Amino acid sequence: MTGSPTPGARSRLRATDRLVLVGTSGAGKTAMAKRVAKALDMPHVEFDGIRHGPNWTETPDDVFKVILSRRLQEDRWVADGNYSFARDVVWPRAAAVVWLDYPIRVVMWRLFRRTIRRAVFRQELWNGNREKLWWHFCSRQSLFLWALQTHWRRRRTIPAALAHPEHVHLGLVHLRSPKAADRWLLTLTQ
Repeated sequence: MTGSPTPGARSRLRATDRLVLVGTSGAGKTAMAKRVAKALDMPHVEFDGIRHGPNWTETPDDVFKVILSRRLQEDRWVADGNYSFARDVVWPRAAAVVWLDYPIRVVMWRLFRRTIRRAVFRQELWNGNREKLWWHFCSRQSLFLWALQTHWRRRRTIPAALAHPEHVHLGLVHLRSPKAADRWLLTLTQ
């Protein structure tokens, strides 16, 4: 099936067939998306892996959207990432939005642990890229600053975006804690 599902096809589409995970940086979107993909045996599309080319070169917006559109042509997938400029490509194809809307203290703790782990183990992220610890503690590129700047904004913009008429087809799974996310994940395989 390509393009947006027809009304008849939409009624046959399960809410778990095409999921997009959103939330503050550090909430665990990619980790949860990988768990969902494994549990449901479906492809995972990580937006950051498309956005960040070698040496942290940023894929231009128009190219990013074309690549996303191609990757999301399958009948079933789970994707993760915010990139609001690409919602017009992603959300029309999705069946549901899974929003990891955790308290800021949870997000910051997860982001701290992830950052330290990536730095200590020199973990490759995408296309040969590795984070540098000093970025997050001593620069304006800090994901900690980004998380603080966007956390409360997302709490306004995500519900507003979901309220648009073109998104009426989307189901919403609004998860407010990691425990709630774990419980929801268990329901997918039952």
